[in-house]
Amino acid sequence: MSVPTAAGTLRHVTAQRYVTPLREGGSLPGLMEADDLGTYVVKFHGAGQGSKVLVAEIVAGELARLLGLPVPELVTVELDPALGATEPDQEVQELLKASPGLNLGIDFLPGALDVDPAAHLVSSELAGRVLWFDALVGNVDRSWRNVNMLFWHGRPYLIDHGATLTFHHAWASAAAWIERQYNAADHVLLGVATDATLEAADAALAAALTADVLRAAVAAVPDRWLSDEPGFDGPADVRDAYVRQLLARCDARGAWLPGVRTALAERVERPATRGRGTPFWELNA
Repeated sequence: MSVPTAAGTLRHVTAQRYVTPLREGGSLPGLMEADDLGTYVVKFHGAGQGSKVLVAEIVAGELARLLGLPVPELVTVELDPALGATEPDQEVQELLKASPGLNLGIDFLPGALDVDPAAHLVSSELAGRVLWFDALVGNVDRSWRNVNMLFWHGRPYLIDHGATLTFHHAWASAAAWIERQYNAADHVLLGVATDATLEAADAALAAALTADVLRAAVAAVPDRWLSDEPGFDGPADVRDAYVRQLLARCDARGAWLPGVRTALAERVERPATRGRGTPFWELNA
């Protein structure tokens, strides 16, 4: 895996070859080779979910990285739609034609497996931090049904943050999101985290979540994905709004963190993510 660049920047690569579609998600990402000899899972701005999903991927993903959580490197990928001319799949051809210019790439981790806490050791400390972070950004997409974590070379990596930061789909009502409760009942790491590790995560991550850290995360979003946002004067204005929103969410954790504590106290037994009979928090005890 390539080494991430400094905070606030993403490396830029140019797509050279479309390898194969990945049909597990609804947006039809594709595996692509680039001019740096790397291979990336590319998510396209021309997909039905639009560029805001890519913005959420970058802001949440870079924020996680800056807070010390393990995430694959993110890059911007320049795409020439002509690459789709020889693709036999009509759906892929249309998606590539609709996605010229900048798209988002996530470093491909060859041989990675979906995290199964029943089989892969996830520390209680990391579980507490991931649970706190997902509550902060409103990530509803890291459940025991759909873990969105990969185990690679002995450690877990967080992926797929496009469903976070849902307030940016309706900025006029974004203030209501700041104190919104987070439903952690189905979180894949609920049985690995403890009250103590959640409290430790709250103390450490809330202190680390400064305006400068947030500015670095949102600075990585390309201007073109923030342009023409109704009610804003330009990309810089939109970036400032993300910073204010997430700072306010952190400051309001007295409203949403008790719900996470309650989920820890009332957690119910779930099957292990790969169908094992023993709940994974018993195996991690």
